[in-house]
Amino acid sequence: MKRLFSILAIVFLMAFGTANATTSAATIATTIATTQDAAADDVAEELTFHQELKKRFIEGGPGFMGIVLLCLILGLAIAIERIIFLNLSSTNTKKLTQNVEDALQSGGIEAAKEVCRNTKGPVASIFYQGLDRADDSLESAEKAVVAYGGVQMGQLEKNVSWISLFIALAPMLGFMGTVIGMIQAFDKIQSAGGMDATLVAGGIKVALLTTVFGLIVAIILQVFYNYIVAKIDSIVNDMEDSSITLMDMLSKYKK
Repeated sequence: MKRLFSILAIVFLMAFGTANATTSAATIATTIATTQDAAADDVAEELTFHQELKKRFIEGGPGFMGIVLLCLILGLAIAIERIIFLNLSSTNTKKLTQNVEDALQSGGIEAAKEVCRNTKGPVASIFYQGLDRADDSLESAEKAVVAYGGVQMGQLEKNVSWISLFIALAPMLGFMGTVIGMIQAFDKIQSAGGMDATLVAGGIKVALLTTVFGLIVAIILQVFYNYIVAKIDSIVNDMEDSSITLMDMLSKYKK
């Protein structure tokens, strides 16, 4: 009987110990899994915006994403060149008009032309062309101002149409990537012979990424395009107002 109780006691202790060991192992495994998940979350949270953008760009595929990136680079290059050119073309038209008027009254046509030669910008160039033909007649001067104003406007708008092309091209390339990604996803479904989310998730993800990046490029270039157009309109208005003022000054000088 004592041996029976001893055996039962040993079995009970072994069972209790095994249960405790199992519980401890499960607790440790749960703790490790939780720690790993937390570490993964910390790594995900530590990704900077640049790293996340780079990751998404790579996931989108080098084909269409590279073309969309090329549109962004070329569009920004043209936009920056136009912004620099337009800022250099901007002049203080009121000060220039006053200097030309003072020179016209004190030294005549040649003095006014000298002021225009020493001033940069399309307004000064238009003034010079009008003053250069002022000796012929007011009609000749007016025609020269109008003709050269059109030339200056063409120089201001040079290459701006390329920016609008890239604005339209970037989202269209993104949408094309979306369509191709969806086609690839449906091809995988057809090959597998059934509907599986894992088969289509990759293709749909790539498709959406190309669309997102195409829209981002179009938005960035649209902001620069609107600024450039507004700057051109401002300079053209100054050119028109200054041309009218020049003709008034020449009319008074002729009298």
